[in-house]
Amino acid sequence: SWPCSRGDRLKDPGHVVEETGRKDPCRVVEETGRKDPCCVVEETGLQDPGCVVEETANVSNFVTFMNDNYPPGFTYQNFAKEFTAEFFEPNDWADLFQLSGAKYVVFTAKHHEGYTMWPSKYSFSWNAKDVGPKRDLVGELASAVRNKTNLKFGLYHSLFEWFHPLYLQDKANGYKTQYFVGNKTMPELYELVTTYKPEIVWSDGPMDGKYTYWNSTQFIAWLYNNSPVKDTVVVNDRWGKGLKCKHGDFYTCRDHYNPGHLLPYKWENCDTVDKNSWAFRRNAKLEDYHTIQELLSRFISTVSCGGNFLLNVAPTKYGVITPIYEERFSQLGTWLAINGESIYDTTAWTSQSDHLASGVWYTYSIIIYIIIFSLTSLNMINILLKIIGFVESYALSKIKRGKGKYFIIEYTQKKSNSVVYAIVLNWPKNGLLLLGSPTLVPESTITLLGYTGNLQWNETGNGIKIQFPDRESVKSKWAWSLKLTNTTN
Repeated sequence: SWPCSRGDRLKDPGHVVEETGRKDPCRVVEETGRKDPCCVVEETGLQDPGCVVEETANVSNFVTFMNDNYPPGFTYQNFAKEFTAEFFEPNDWADLFQLSGAKYVVFTAKHHEGYTMWPSKYSFSWNAKDVGPKRDLVGELASAVRNKTNLKFGLYHSLFEWFHPLYLQDKANGYKTQYFVGNKTMPELYELVTTYKPEIVWSDGPMDGKYTYWNSTQFIAWLYNNSPVKDTVVVNDRWGKGLKCKHGDFYTCRDHYNPGHLLPYKWENCDTVDKNSWAFRRNAKLEDYHTIQELLSRFISTVSCGGNFLLNVAPTKYGVITPIYEERFSQLGTWLAINGESIYDTTAWTSQSDHLASGVWYTYSIIIYIIIFSLTSLNMINILLKIIGFVESYALSKIKRGKGKYFIIEYTQKKSNSVVYAIVLNWPKNGLLLLGSPTLVPESTITLLGYTGNLQWNETGNGIKIQFPDRESVKSKWAWSLKLTNTTN
């Protein structure tokens, strides 16, 4: 499997679609193949031990399968010629990613086996141009995404390689030598960034070897200061042993990471459609795939706690995203088309989940406006601001001098004008929902996204009682977003 989708670079952890900052990738994400050790070929009939979500696979099963179905002496490298990608249509992939509501894409440029999806001069005869598809898969998808969508394009890259003799030599030397780093993985990574200009560099792999062995800080310093993407690029936290959840523009910590509470940093939940594998499995059953309801639950709880949601999809060796994945992506897009305002441009609220109603998660909308004036006098700006009636609903956040004669003025939406979203995972029993966390005022309103009528609601001593309408009159089929204005907490 190959690509994945990830997100924009943002200033506020809650924002999703704007490109206003430097450190924060956006929250709504899809991915296709990021963690797949079988990225050259996954068609072995059973899960590859490296592709399994839980590392409890019985290796003897795979050995038996290989012995029963492949000729003696068949090696991992022999799979490369079977990776054909003859039905790979990058424009179709780009269309699906856009349809799903994703805001960025990250393609798996190289996984742990070292096979590159572009014609790297550092991976002779072990790349998609020399053996297998005979195509530059990275370049093709990059062009499709940039030409057909408004998504950001990023690349995944594994620092280490299972089989490379130079890496194995460095490992045997206790990582006191850097033959592999200096001659293979780092030159390759510089080549990748310079050639394809990704706005997300998603590093993976180094279970061993400190960042000093990998020369990670040297590369990231170049990336931020001198690379062709220095003004927009973001990186994750997998740059050396012991660095997960410690350093990076966003933290990934571990796969399927969802703490269920608010964290003080930007983080990401890497998740899968297939409950048991990151890879495409020919022997997967329908019950092995998460339903759209299950995926929305994982997605919404992640967003409520300030995280990105990284959803994996596993294409086949012939370059097709199979219908079950296509359906899940389309369903996510359908849901976001109705409920997107409760996800995009939001951040974590005071409460993440309701303390009375189970299965209710909150997000918070706070709007930031940036105005740039070409004026030389700060006093003139203050006079101008008094003239603009705009300040009634928005509080002045900061004024700073830009380049030349420009002043940058930032307004933040006042709390009394803020919007809180309560996303309800399960339709309430008898259509009646009791919320305990929000506090409202007489001017407050409650509406339901995807429903044009008025909701009946009232405050009680126990909380806010909301009567849901007839279910057939609501557009959303799964998970429903209530919009609450003028909350006081």
